[in-house]
Amino acid sequence: QLQLVDSGGGLVQAGGSLTLSCAVSGHPLNSYPIGWFRRVPGKELEGVTCISKSGRNKQFADWVKGRFTVSRDDAKNTAYLKMTDLKPEDTAIYYCAAGTQWYTQTYCLQRGQYGTFGQGTQVNVSS
Repeated sequence: QLQLVDSGGGLVQAGGSLTLSCAVSGHPLNSYPIGWFRRVPGKELEGVTCISKSGRNKQFADWVKGRFTVSRDDAKNTAYLKMTDLKPEDTAIYYCAAGTQWYTQTYCLQRGQYGTFGQGTQVNVSS
């Protein structure tokens, strides 16, 4: 059974950096495109970024503005979200997710492209 475990969240000051990890088990990571989402308090789940199975194709939400990078290490069965220049408005629970068999890269920031989510990791950015 496919499982994703998010980790790496924490408290950081504005301008700081964090790297989130998404450890995949039950199936090899290279079978799945991976997306990252977040839930800001009081708002709906929103797509942050996504990376294709090959790792060659990536997309980011417009508001990321070059601050985040996404990567994957299939040998370690782990995907990563590196976040820099964090802002208080980045405070949220962050989730990784594995793409379904119907995944389309064009729509990779949409929740419906993913079937399994991690449990989430809390990121708090203080001003």
